[in-house]
Amino acid sequence: MAQVEGSKGISSVLSTLRVLEVVAQRQPIGVSELARATGMPKSSIHRCLTTLREAGWLRIVDPARVLWGVTSKPLDIGLAGSSEQSLREVARGHVEALRDETNETVHLVIRDGDSLTIILREDSNQAVRTFVEIGTRAPLHATSCGLAVLAALDDDEVTGLLDRGLAHYTDTTPTTVQQVRDQVDLTRGRGYSVNDESWWRPEVSAIGAAITNSAGRPVAALAISIPSSRFDRDRIDDLGSRAVRTAKAISGALGAH
Repeated sequence: MAQVEGSKGISSVLSTLRVLEVVAQRQPIGVSELARATGMPKSSIHRCLTTLREAGWLRIVDPARVLWGVTSKPLDIGLAGSSEQSLREVARGHVEALRDETNETVHLVIRDGDSLTIILREDSNQAVRTFVEIGTRAPLHATSCGLAVLAALDDDEVTGLLDRGLAHYTDTTPTTVQQVRDQVDLTRGRGYSVNDESWWRPEVSAIGAAITNSAGRPVAALAISIPSSRFDRDRIDDLGSRAVRTAKAISGALGAH
């Protein structure tokens, strides 16, 4: 009897991990699609999702359609478990160097489902500089970091994220799917994103680049954040190449750990 119960317990754990993997690969995703992808009954899917939500690994990212996505916990645990490094620790030196090169504030964000969380900021030494609190949540569609992340996703994932609605922050915020898709296309073409119209915060411009894991998935991003009053469009290519180079270095460091 003990062996039977033990086998059931192992099977349950494996099923739960399988659900986690599929959500991570296809987020945002609903129960029906999960059932098709895993071959598991919906009742089992519901149990697995409840367990993963209570453990802090998954959350409902689209309440209206009951679509699920991963939290930042898998990345945090994965990084902590490899040489006890956190994303901040891996990235800090690179972010500091970029700040020193540009003398502008650099933000590091981590993706958390359909939004971003700022986890590191290295401030410019200039008297007038941008500022945002660590821990602030930021939108995907209205920030340079968010556009960089969206540009690194496939079109189906982008559609799923944009279909949830696009909040309005300033008079220039892109609030239609087509506007955001146009910016995603521009970002893919350049290799970095440009927010020169203060989409999220008034009088703040930025250039962003995505940070990817070993599978090429965007897990984070960085932005060179500049007061719009001194944002020089002639420097966009130079700043963009620096942002991309730094993001690639961080991505490589994550893979090495």
